[in-house]
Parts: sequence; structure tokens; C-alpha cells
Amino acid sequence: MSELKHLSDVEFKDLQLPEALLRGVEKTGFTHCTPIQAESLPLALKGKDVAGQAQTGTGKTAAFVLAMANYLLDNPAPSSRRKNQPRALVLSPTRELAIQIHKDAVQLLQDTDFELGLAYGGTGYESQRKQLQDGVDILIGTPGRIIDYFKQKVFDLKSCQVMVLDEADRMFDLGFIDDVRFLLRRMMPAKDRLNMLFSATLSYRVTELAYEHMNNPEIVKVESDKVTADKVTQRVYYTANNEKIPLLIGLLGHMDPRRSIVFVNTKRVAERVWGFLEGNGIKAAILSGDVPQTKRQRLLEQFQQGDLPVLVATDVAARGLHIPDVSHVFNFDLPQDAEDYVHRIGRTARAGASGDAISFACEEYSYSLPEIEAFINHKIKMEHVDSELLAELKPPVRIKRTARPHKGKTSSRKPVRNHGHSRHKRSHKPG
Repeated sequence: MSELKHLSDVEFKDLQLPEALLRGVEKTGFTHCTPIQAESLPLALKGKDVAGQAQTGTGKTAAFVLAMANYLLDNPAPSSRRKNQPRALVLSPTRELAIQIHKDAVQLLQDTDFELGLAYGGTGYESQRKQLQDGVDILIGTPGRIIDYFKQKVFDLKSCQVMVLDEADRMFDLGFIDDVRFLLRRMMPAKDRLNMLFSATLSYRVTELAYEHMNNPEIVKVESDKVTADKVTQRVYYTANNEKIPLLIGLLGHMDPRRSIVFVNTKRVAERVWGFLEGNGIKAAILSGDVPQTKRQRLLEQFQQGDLPVLVATDVAARGLHIPDVSHVFNFDLPQDAEDYVHRIGRTARAGASGDAISFACEEYSYSLPEIEAFINHKIKMEHVDSELLAELKPPVRIKRTARPHKGKTSSRKPVRNHGHSRHKRSHKPG
């Protein structure tokens, strides 16, 4: 494993981890630290606060889980602690990321006696509530659901010895920062706890948050001169609006996409793209902000297992997702925020793997490209739109919308295949 370029020369066995944690690391199959682990763990293991910047998929979760557990082992809970007082709080901006952090923590801490709790919206309200009442050592979750339980006095944070804020920049983007500050102000003073913050970008607002709620944090930046992953092959096609869907389907037909995410800027465009993909024989699903949590998890599981090759996603739906082995990311719509470009293409080339990021600079969003290139500090290789890449489209599958019923009932949507009874035989102007 040491020959992998995404790993450092630092071995976990040299970090003087407690035996129980080292066994968990070994059972997980880790031997060498990633760069962010090698930089942040020695500091946090000494009890120093850390604000870390690293690309997504580089091992930040293992870094803060191990440091958190080490601190709790070295600093026993006060005898006055009640069972409904968590000793550590890990805040995540998204449900999927919270679930992934919990899964990783269970694996790494399997040889410890820590009780882990998980709280996030969309499902399991009473079961999560009962778990907190019964008592957990480490609480992982999203700000909204955690504040809900906190205000009901299901638990309190007076004995919280460790605070972790993951994907801090996303907390701002998703409007959670006031909730985060609310929780941080209900803990013991920053100097009396271990604090860790991780983010793909350490912007001014994130750094300000760190200094406001942490104890003189050490700033750790990995590969700060390169914002995007080394192993992502980035390309951009300058397209007319009506070429975008034929080009997308043409490229997918010429590649082995395996596991691809197509990013769009609106739900309306997501539905349009999905319809043409399905109509042209490419199995796909939509991941937008209003998809129920249980369905989101089912779609992600199908995607990870290879049963669903393409996800069409908006930024709100895809932030914080941890999906291994994504082969291609398509920016069908260029994002209007340069940082979102970094987060999107960070879905591929994770943990040392390689991947492709293909963007369409169309009539509507091409103005975003100069800002993106300035942010990532390099030009993206331009590709020409060859007519051979433009697929001849078959009619799309359409979502049949029914009138919204009265008395508060939600409307139903049923995908209906259009079997080609269209006046336009060849072109469907997919603009």
C-alpha cells in the first residue's frame, strides 16, 4: 500500500495510538497516513486544536475520529456526567455525510467501549430520540435534527469534551452556520475541550469561525497550491445550448462511465436530462433536494453497487456525499460559484484513484469559466465538439404531472415513456 502516491511515509503504528485504536486501524486495513492525517493527527493527539484544509476523499474522517477517541480515552468523563450528556459532538452539513462518518467511526472504534449515536432529519425520529435519551458518548449528526432534540432537552452539551465540524464551508453554503454557532455556545469553553474543523477550502469566513470558537487552532493545509485533485482529468467543451444533451449522451456512449454524476443547476433541468437519458437507453436517477431521505439512500446504494450507472444531481443534493469509485463527473451546467466546481469534481478521483471531470461551457453559463479557472489557478483543457460525438436522440421519457389534489395531499408523478409519436423524427432540440 505504501507505493500509492496519495499516502505519506508516516505509519499509524508510529503515532503512539492507544492499542484499542491501533487495532481498529489495522482491521480497517490502513497502514500509512494520507497527507492530511500525517499533518493533523500528531497535533490533535497532543491535544492541540486543528483547522484543516484538504481535498475531499483524503482521509479527514479517520483523522478526526482517531484524534477524538484518543482525547476521550486520555481524559475520562467527569463523575458528575449524566448518561444523556454526550462527550463528543461531530457536526456534518448533510445526512449522507453524517451516515458515512458514523459508519467509518464504528469501524475504527470497534475495539473501544464508546457508544455512538446518529441523528439526522428525514427518518427515524423516535428511534434517534430514544438513543440519545439512553445515552451516547459520541453524537454524530446534522445541525437541524440535533438542535431539535437539544431544545426538547433530550440531551445537553455541558459535558462535551470534543467538538468536530466537518465540511465547514458547506455549513455556510447550506445556511446552517447560525445553528452551528448556537450549539457551540452551549458547550464548555473552547479552552476546556478539543476542537477540530475540516473543510475543502479555508475561506475567510471559515477561518474566522475557527478563531471564534476554537482555542488558537493550528492551521493545516494540504496541497494548498493545487485546489483540485491531481488525478482528475479536466476538460471543457464549448457548446451551444441545443448541443448539450446530444453531447452528453454521445460522450456516455463513447465511454465506460460505470458510475457517473451529472451536475445541473436546477431541478427542472435535472428532470429534462433524466428524461433524455432514460429515453436513450441510459439508466439514471434524479437526486434533488426534495427527494425523501429513504429514497435518497436507496438510490445511493444502487449507485454504489453499480446497478444505477448515472445520477443526475443538483448541488444541494450532492454536497457532502461520500461515494467511492465515481468514474466521471459531468458539469452539464457550469456552477455559478467557483468553489462548487471544486466540490463537484471532488466526487471523483478520491483516495488516490483517477477520474474524469467534463464540463460544458454553454451560452448560458460559460461566463462562469474564467472565475473557475482563476480559482483553481490553471486553464482547463478545451475540447472541440465533434459532430460524431453528438448523438441522434430518441424521444425522452416524460414525467407525467397530475393536478395537485385538495386537502393537503401531495401530487403523484409517474414516469411515462413517449414511444416516438412525435412530429419531430430526428431532433428534439434539447437546448
